[in-house]
Amino acid sequence: MFKQPPWDLSPPRSEPLADHAVPARSDHLRGRRVALLVCGGIAAMKAPLVARALRRRGAEVTAFVSEEAGRYVGLDALSWSCDRAAITALSARAEHLGGGAPFDAYLVAPATYNTLNKLAAGVADTLLTAVLSSALGRRERGEAALLVAPTLHGSMHTSILTESLRRLRALGVEVLAPRDDYGKHNLPAEEALALAVSRAVSASPLRGRGVLVTGGPTPVAVDGVRRMTNKFTGALALHIAEDLAWAGADVRLLLGGAALAPPEELLPFTERVALYDDYRARCLALAAHPDCAAGVFSAAVADYTPTAVNGAPVGGGKLPSGQGRLVVELAPTAKVIDEVRALRPDLEVVSFKYQEGVTHEALMEIGRARAERFGAAVANRGEEVGAGGAQVAWLLTREGAAAGAPPTRAEGKRGIARLVRDRLEARLGADGR
Repeated sequence: MFKQPPWDLSPPRSEPLADHAVPARSDHLRGRRVALLVCGGIAAMKAPLVARALRRRGAEVTAFVSEEAGRYVGLDALSWSCDRAAITALSARAEHLGGGAPFDAYLVAPATYNTLNKLAAGVADTLLTAVLSSALGRRERGEAALLVAPTLHGSMHTSILTESLRRLRALGVEVLAPRDDYGKHNLPAEEALALAVSRAVSASPLRGRGVLVTGGPTPVAVDGVRRMTNKFTGALALHIAEDLAWAGADVRLLLGGAALAPPEELLPFTERVALYDDYRARCLALAAHPDCAAGVFSAAVADYTPTAVNGAPVGGGKLPSGQGRLVVELAPTAKVIDEVRALRPDLEVVSFKYQEGVTHEALMEIGRARAERFGAAVANRGEEVGAGGAQVAWLLTREGAAAGAPPTRAEGKRGIARLVRDRLEARLGADGR
């Protein structure tokens, strides 16, 4: 019974995808043209994966490959990943200028010691540095973003390199932090690189705006070891934070308890707290920050906390096992979202309300009341699911209720996340706040 059965030799059951197509994850880079410049380092072998990560978000990718990089990455593989021929030399078409369809972003990944120093010094004597000379000019005019991902051995991180990187930053070039491993500057994960490009070219009103997103359960202590919690995992908050981060928002994702781990590219935006009291303190501190423009409160916050067990106050240590029964006395917790509203009446808020055992009409009444209090509410109930069991939710707003407008429906976690982004973009973009 423990042995895994062999493959049954059946053909694929998944939906077909065109040979060069990539499964779309979002539209954040739709319509954007990205030049991927591949320098001659061993990390060039990852360039096809970087190209596909960009394309999964809708980008059109053209690869420029140095002669040295051709030692580490197959040109056919890279051309296949970009769905267009990789460029290895300039011709009469002046490929480095982008032709009639200029690039929105230039990503140098990997960026070697040689190319970084040449770029900082204004040298344009190779395919890549010729492209970069044009890229820097377009960056200085605000027409394109230029990002570099340094990858090199630690012994090569000299004062010359440091000075070059400082100069590039002063020129508006975004120098991406490398992944530090084994005494080397390594290439970040491909999703992290694509995220950096998306944030650099975003035209969303959320770009550079602070948005607090909360998710996961907020356990309360029964003793020094045991916790009371709920079934929620924070998966929806991860989708919301991801969508907002790719749109350029300065997200702070506050995850409580044993929430799911965020993807690697979201780690710099994430803060974890263990218990309700920790959540409450950090949530209020983050919401109070003047850079916080909006709050998305999807955490499944504890409604009650133990105050006594078998008549004794809750404390540290571990209650003895084997007792006939435990009588746990509970007291209501403070409503953190109400405290946030009192602290920041100006904060743009999206609240969440989950119900079970109520009708759709009752859920809408609850959602309307919550939207009246906070401005917007995403309401859903356990019994309401869409195709394939996807979660169905409804966005209700204060102004929509006043105008008699129907709630907006969303299906699936990504759909709900997009609904939240649309709401915040409309609100924060409309008045220039």
